[in-house]
Amino acid sequence: MEHVLACASSLLTCHKVLGEEGTLLLSSIRTRAGLSMFVIEDKGGAIALMLASLLFLGTWPAVLTLLERRGRLPQHTYLDYSLTNLLAAVLIALTFGQLGDSKRGMPNFFTQLGQDNWPSVLFAMAGGVVLSVGNLSTQYAWAYVGLSVTEVISSSMVVVIGTTLNYFLDNRINRAEILFPGVACFLVAVILGSAVHASNAADNEKKLSGSTNANKLGTSGTVEPSKQVLDKDAPKDLENGASGTKQVDKAEAGTAEYLIELEERRSIKVFGSNTFIGLGIVFFAGVCFSLFSPAFNLATNDQWHTLKDGVPHLVVYTAFFYFSISCFVIGVGLNILFLYRPMAGVPRSSFGAYLRDWNGRQWALLAGLLCGFGNGFQFMGGQAAGYAAADAVQALPLVSTFWGVLLFGEYRKSSRKTYVLLGFMLFMFVAAVAVLMASSGHRSTE
Repeated sequence: MEHVLACASSLLTCHKVLGEEGTLLLSSIRTRAGLSMFVIEDKGGAIALMLASLLFLGTWPAVLTLLERRGRLPQHTYLDYSLTNLLAAVLIALTFGQLGDSKRGMPNFFTQLGQDNWPSVLFAMAGGVVLSVGNLSTQYAWAYVGLSVTEVISSSMVVVIGTTLNYFLDNRINRAEILFPGVACFLVAVILGSAVHASNAADNEKKLSGSTNANKLGTSGTVEPSKQVLDKDAPKDLENGASGTKQVDKAEAGTAEYLIELEERRSIKVFGSNTFIGLGIVFFAGVCFSLFSPAFNLATNDQWHTLKDGVPHLVVYTAFFYFSISCFVIGVGLNILFLYRPMAGVPRSSFGAYLRDWNGRQWALLAGLLCGFGNGFQFMGGQAAGYAAADAVQALPLVSTFWGVLLFGEYRKSSRKTYVLLGFMLFMFVAAVAVLMASSGHRSTE
């Protein structure tokens, strides 16, 4: 009772009075009394946020993949996505980050904007830069490797590299004997993911070699559409983001005809490309994704003591705002460049053509909101349960694989070898997530 009275009389000393075990009580007092901004500090709230983050972060890649397969230029899609991704961060900062009055050590959003916290701001912005580059890379990797394998490999690399870095940044609060076997499981999932892609690519090549479809593959591996498939009324100016072929959806998923029709209408052409190109893009994206969470950890907790004495740490909402600003600037800047100097055989476009392209824009805007709120909820959960625990949202490939199979027919009519490898990959991924979550619930006794 004396502890409770001491905590009620001074929220500033509550952590000192109750230590780590007083986190739940402090969270309850803050929420009910409205004395400070909205902060989740109990396990239940953190788990709810991470589950929502898992759903959002596993869904938005499927939305962008759907648009690319329908022929919308990736530059146009990413520019739309960037707008609402930033909007989500602004909404989170102006709502959750502005609730209540500023308290010592935990100022609200507007108060913190004027403080001398630029070292932490730069860490947050660096995290936004690497995340933006990673997201941009995966937009092309989905076309080359497929949604499922891309998400499994990149997410596993986040855990292998990012969780290891967070383990040391968080002062080794997790039990290494549990954490690192989980990291090893993720590493196995990466290897199996590469094998799944290679096996599926071999399956597709076999299907295409035996196809009697009127379409045929060119000598360079690209598709030469038949005259029956070409739409005479389709716009011939590729700058408008529309495909020059009809939306052919009659072929059964997994067949050679389906693969050829898909190649005809998609915006990124992948037939004839080297397997290692796609995997190279995925691994590059994985390295980028691995760095954004540790950078955000440094921004909010200042483990390297870069802030001046008396300057409070960045609260999660302010850090996420700066994080999203840099993410927006890099994403928009690179994609405006790619409008005029495209990559991966994508048609050239222009900013005017982007403004006129409303085909699928609503889905791209939705994807930006899903990703923005997904990242925000992940960081809010990480503030409550630790950033190593928040890495459990990297289970998002389970959601992405579901969408990949349901929406895009991935792995349909594949060989038994591909199915076996896919099953082992998902099993290792689930096992790794379970071990990671178990490690986050223990503290080192050292």
